[in-house]
Amino acid sequence: MRTIASDRLLLRPWRDDDADFLLDLESRWEVVRFLGARPAIMNNREDALASIARRRAIDDPIHGIWAITTAADGRLVGNLLLKPIPLSTGQPAGGPTDVEIGWHLHPDAWGHGYATEAAATVLHDAFHRGLARVIAVTDPDNRASQAVCQRLGMTHLGRTTRYYDTPNELFEKLAD
Repeated sequence: MRTIASDRLLLRPWRDDDADFLLDLESRWEVVRFLGARPAIMNNREDALASIARRRAIDDPIHGIWAITTAADGRLVGNLLLKPIPLSTGQPAGGPTDVEIGWHLHPDAWGHGYATEAAATVLHDAFHRGLARVIAVTDPDNRASQAVCQRLGMTHLGRTTRYYDTPNELFEKLAD
């Protein structure tokens, strides 16, 4: 998986030595509470290592799950994903696969614009590589991520139950 750089950030593949950070990040309810239909905190280092292995297993020229680090000192600040999104149970398949972008950052990194910068950088890279459309879904109560979607220039398409077997606010961005 490739590394992608912005002015302040470096998005790189997850490494095993990131396990303590990932455990700290995903053992916090305030971080995971909006992730998926049934959010759960991470409980141990073994779970972190298994999660890192799954993140690294994505072998695709466009999709990935990156560790977000600061470019200046390599400090880990969060996670960013760009991958096919799972449909809710009973949704018709067979059409083009929707690709989602998503992020979650450590509370120490909140309020610095890192989520917006990381997502904008990955979107630019993905569109340059030929991806035509990206969506984001947010929990209806996740105002912070909805604000990031707006800063990214994503169009709010309303509420949907098409993904993750739960109601979400749906946002879309098309390649220029």
